[in-house]
Amino acid sequence: MTASTIVRRVGVIMNGVTGRMGTNQHLVRSLLPIREEGGVRLADGTRLVPDPILVGRDAARLEALAARAGRCPWTTNLDEALAHPDAHIYFDAQTTDRRAAAVRRAIEAGKHVYCEKPSAGSLDDAVDLARRAEAAGIKHGVVQDKLWLPGIARLRELRDAGFFGRMLSIRGEFGYWVFEGHRTPAQRPSWNYRLAEGGGIVRDMFAHWQYILADLAGGVRAVSCRAVTHIPRRWDERARPYDADADDAAYAVFELENGATAQFNSSWCVRVRRDDLLTIQVDGTEGSAVAGLRRCWIQPAVATPRPVWNPDVDTLADYRGDWLPLPEREAPPNAFRVQWEHFLRFVGDGGVFPWDLAAGARGVQLAELGLQASRERRWVDVPRLESGEGL
Repeated sequence: MTASTIVRRVGVIMNGVTGRMGTNQHLVRSLLPIREEGGVRLADGTRLVPDPILVGRDAARLEALAARAGRCPWTTNLDEALAHPDAHIYFDAQTTDRRAAAVRRAIEAGKHVYCEKPSAGSLDDAVDLARRAEAAGIKHGVVQDKLWLPGIARLRELRDAGFFGRMLSIRGEFGYWVFEGHRTPAQRPSWNYRLAEGGGIVRDMFAHWQYILADLAGGVRAVSCRAVTHIPRRWDERARPYDADADDAAYAVFELENGATAQFNSSWCVRVRRDDLLTIQVDGTEGSAVAGLRRCWIQPAVATPRPVWNPDVDTLADYRGDWLPLPEREAPPNAFRVQWEHFLRFVGDGGVFPWDLAAGARGVQLAELGLQASRERRWVDVPRLESGEGL
């Protein structure tokens, strides 16, 4: 920054920041680097610099994290944070069951709101938050980080270039083995496996699938799903056994607005033998592409081999070798940071921010309808939820 650069500082209340996502993705890899590099540049040349204010329930953990983050102010009292005169943004990364009530308080306090997904534990609450935010005239958004992952961004570029021709299908494979916790420590928090605390892979991951499919294919018209709890007994962070009653795997088919069909397997009970923890394959009449989190491979129609089915002999084909890697570009910033920069500019400049609480409600809706489809063992239609229609 030059000596003449105008700097505006904005306090960002970060509630639930001591959790894994709040600490790593939102504080350490997003807001702190943005602050250290002089904030985000606004349209008039001003630099908007975020100043985190940490909120949580564990004073010792907050104090340690605040010291690590350059002695940020911290408190265990949300009302105290909301009353801070320089705090204009409220961010929520708490467990899902605590989110809606806290976001309502922030809206009532006149704060701009940005929160993790799912935006609420129920569609009614998610829609209510969107309506309250619009009525209050605040700016609001929901994390949709996968849109800025390099691999998935390349799928969007290929679609825009007409590479796929007519899109036929999308197949997603997500997951890995999450240890039960008695022999090897679990890699995910125990609340993920308790329904009462907002756990379950459908509520966690269908919000991601909703915005990815909306981005690639215009959205979901109907869903069929089988949600299951494969491992009903797990051990928590203190090595205590507990009953895991939330779904830990889901097998879903989605009917898409562009006429294609999507299939997504989501599981915390699967061992990985693929290119990444998440892979998405898009097949079209003119070509196919497979994306992981950071890389993408393509097979255009003119380079598609002609496999012949013959189960009586060993195949000599190198099916992976038939795919062409797209050249890797300069590594982009952390995906969470990219969306934070968009939101900060939205607060500072205005304009359009499509990843709002209405978009968050659509993610919650798909999860609820997926669970309904699983319970009722049938296809369920997905009504349209638009910002200007009922929200």
